[in-house]
Amino acid sequence: MAERPRFFIPAADFGGERISLSGEPLHHLHSVLRLKTGAELLLLDGRGNCCLGRLDSVDRRAAAVTVLERWQENERCCPLQLLQALPKGDKFDLVLQKGTELGISRFQPLLSARTVSRPERGRLERWQRIVSEAARQSRRPCLPSVAELLPLAEALAGVTAPLRLLLWEAGSRPLVEVLPAGAPEEVAVLVGPEGGLTGEEVALAGAAGFVPVHLGPRILRTETAGLALAAVMQFRYGDWGAAPG
Repeated sequence: MAERPRFFIPAADFGGERISLSGEPLHHLHSVLRLKTGAELLLLDGRGNCCLGRLDSVDRRAAAVTVLERWQENERCCPLQLLQALPKGDKFDLVLQKGTELGISRFQPLLSARTVSRPERGRLERWQRIVSEAARQSRRPCLPSVAELLPLAEALAGVTAPLRLLLWEAGSRPLVEVLPAGAPEEVAVLVGPEGGLTGEEVALAGAAGFVPVHLGPRILRTETAGLALAAVMQFRYGDWGAAPG
């Protein structure tokens, strides 16, 4: 059987035996996939709640879906928060897309002393759309969160993960030396901008419980470093042993 198309919808619209679709899900099923009435589709609220539905009516203005079955899916990937200093251009789009595929659960963009990029108005909504599309394509049942852009100090103050790692090439330890034997409840990873964090910022991160680590002899770009570490975390503590889908 062909893979049923998947759509994330707001949790507020998820209840009841008949669900109305609008916005981006409606555009995708009507104008991109051109689904016809009678088609079966999967609806997800981004929190692990899923349902199988039948498309009963659809036009440019609205679509109606009858719920056939409901269930709950839980992710088994390693909970990972990425605190990423905003890189130049649209590189953060890549971080969001690939980070979602790699199981990152929370993205915290931040401003540091050497951050060059400044996002325009409406960028948060764009970032959330990128994450939603990446989660849909990679068949994740839960949507990662994307927080508002914050200054470094404010972002550090909000971290609660027991394992906190700072990717920093100078004066740091190999990653393998600091990883615990058992899976941590959550991991927070801090990545600086293209020019790196200043000494004062590294000290600030250290005071917030972040341990400086490196990923070997090669220097990775800011948009690559967090993704590389996410892959290591999913291999070591996450669900990479599970079957696809």
